Amino acid sequence: MLKYLIEKEFKQIRRNSFLPRLFVMMPLMMMLVMPWAANQEIRGVKVCIIDHDRSTLSERMVHKIVSSGYFTLAGMAEENGETLRSIEDGSADMILEIQPGFERDLVNEGVANVLISANAVNGVKSGLGSSYLVSILAGYGEELRDEYARDAANPASGQVEVIPQYRFNPHLDYKVFMVPALMVMLLTLFSGFIPALNIVGEKEAGTMEQINVTPVKKFVFVLSKLIPCWVIGFAVFTFCMGLAVWVYSLVPAGSVLTIYLFASLYMVVVSGMGLVISNYSATMQQALFVMFFFLIIFILMSGLFTPVSSMPVWAQRVTVVNPLKYFMQVMRLVYLKGSAFRELWPQFAALVCFAVVLNTWAVLSYKKND
Repeated sequence: MLKYLIEKEFKQIRRNSFLPRLFVMMPLMMMLVMPWAANQEIRGVKVCIIDHDRSTLSERMVHKIVSSGYFTLAGMAEENGETLRSIEDGSADMILEIQPGFERDLVNEGVANVLISANAVNGVKSGLGSSYLVSILAGYGEELRDEYARDAANPASGQVEVIPQYRFNPHLDYKVFMVPALMVMLLTLFSGFIPALNIVGEKEAGTMEQINVTPVKKFVFVLSKLIPCWVIGFAVFTFCMGLAVWVYSLVPAGSVLTIYLFASLYMVVVSGMGLVISNYSATMQQALFVMFFFLIIFILMSGLFTPVSSMPVWAQRVTVVNPLKYFMQVMRLVYLKGSAFRELWPQFAALVCFAVVLNTWAVLSYKKND
C-alpha cells in the first residue's frame, strides 16, 4: 500500500506546474543571491573630509582611506556647517576632520589628532564604518613610524609586531559563514513545511475525508506524504552542496557522512513540526500564517545573522527550543572546523529529543475518523 501511495505523491508533484520549478529555482536563488545580499561587510561608506592642515601627510592619509575600498569620498568640505548639512541630507555617512598642524604634530611629537563623526541612525553601519576608519588610521600611523625609523637608520628595538592568524576562515569571507546556514534553511522549507502544506491541502480539497474511510493506516498515509519530500529534500541538499563547491569553492572540512546523518535526523524533526501544524490547521491560509510565524522566530534566533552568544540572556534561553540553531551549528562546525561526530553530541542529543517529542505530538494530535 505504501508503495502505491508514494508513487501517487510523486505523480502529483510532477503534474504540478509550480512545485518542480520551485525545487530548482529556489535553491539557485538562495545559494547564488543570498550569500552576496546577506553580507555583514559594509562597503561604500560615504565620508566627507575637512582638511584644515592641507599638508602632504594629510593628503596621503585621505588617499589611503579612499583607496581602501570601504569608503567613498563624498566631498572635501571647507567648514563644519557644510559637513553637518551633508550628514543631515544623507549625502555623507561619516565626517573626518583633520586638525590644523596635523603634519607638524605628527613629525615633532609623534601624535596628531583627528575627529571622526558618524551618522548613527544605522547603528551597524556607523559602528563598522568607524571601526574600519580607526583601523586604517592605525595602519597609517604604523606605516609612518616604520618609514621614519628606516630614514633615521635606527630600527626601533623592542617593537612588538602583531600578525593575526584567523583560523577556519582565514580570509574573513562572510559567504563561507552564510552558505552552510542557507542549506539548513532550504532543508527546513522542503522537508518540513511543504509536506505540511500538502496535508492541509488534502483537507481543504475534501480528499482527506475519503482517505479517512479507507483501510489506509494513518501512519502509512502520513509516511507517504513525508517520504517524497524527504527524497526531494536530500536531492536539493546535495545540489546545494555541489553549488557551494562549484561557486564558492567551499568543501566540508569534516565528514560528509556526518552532515548527511544530521540532515536525516533534522528532516525527521522539521517533518514532525510540520505535521503538528497541519493537524491543527483547517486551511492553507492558517497553516501558512502559523509556519511564517515560527519560521521568522527560528531564523532570527538561530544564529543565522548574529551569534547566539551575543544575544541577551533571556533570548539565549529561548534558543534552547529552536531546532534550527542546532543543525546550523553542526553545518558550520563540520564545514569550517571539520568537527567529528564525537564533538557534536550535544546537538545530536537535542535533535533526537526534538524528533521524539514533535513526532509523538504529531501522531497523538492526528485524528482519523473511521
